[in-house]
Formats: sequence, structure tokens, C-alpha cells
Amino acid sequence: MTDLPTPSERKAADTSLGDLLGEVTRDVSTLMRQEVELAKAEVRQSATRAGKGAGLVGGAGYAGHLTVLFLSLAAWWGLGHVVDIAWAAVIVAVIWAIVAAVLAVLGRQELRKIQGAPNTVDSLKRIPDALKRNEENL
Repeated sequence: MTDLPTPSERKAADTSLGDLLGEVTRDVSTLMRQEVELAKAEVRQSATRAGKGAGLVGGAGYAGHLTVLFLSLAAWWGLGHVVDIAWAAVIVAVIWAIVAAVLAVLGRQELRKIQGAPNTVDSLKRIPDALKRNEENL
């Protein structure tokens, strides 16, 4: 059994190191461009879907708003048969003011709980120290 070089080994033996590095660099560059194009296509597709979803959610919000409006008008009208129509309007408005106040308080409590990105801030603070340690080892 003879140890004949494979075609890849013959090519490597006949090619200079600079040519090999140039070929690897071109291949890596091509791969990176392809990856960037793939990422762009994926982001474009996700953005299209997100836009469509946001439009549908916006439409649902508008429909929900109209539902609340007409239910409020119906409650006003119904209460108008029990009390004066002006007082019925005040009652419905007060109910909505209470709902708004409760939602505002709950929203403020949730906003106060937001901590931001503490892990990211912590890791960013460590970067200068990590670089200093590496520079000392040089």
C-alpha cells in the first residue's frame, strides 16, 4: 500500500500559504455576506408579520373602544329611565372615572417595578476590568 497524496494534499502542497489564506478569507467573506442576507430576509419577514399583527390588534382595540362606548350609552339610556337623564350621565361618567383611577394606580405600581436591564449593566461594568487584566498579561 503506497501513501499517495490525495488531490487536496497535492493542491495544498502546490499552493502558497498566502494563496490559501486568501482563499479562506474569500470563503469567510462570502459566508458572512450570505449570513447577512439571510438575516435581512428573516427580519423583513418578521417585520411584515409584526406590522400585520399590529394592524389587527389596533383594529381590535378600535372595535373594543366602540363596544365600550355603546355599552356606556346603553347604560346611560337605561339609567335614564330610573333617574333623570343628566344624573344617569353623571353616574356613568363617575363609574368610568373610578375605572380610570384604578387602572392608573395599577399602571404606576407596575412601572415602579421596572428595573431596566440590570444584568446587562453589570456585565458592561465588568468589560473595562476584563480588558485591563488582558492588557496586563501582554
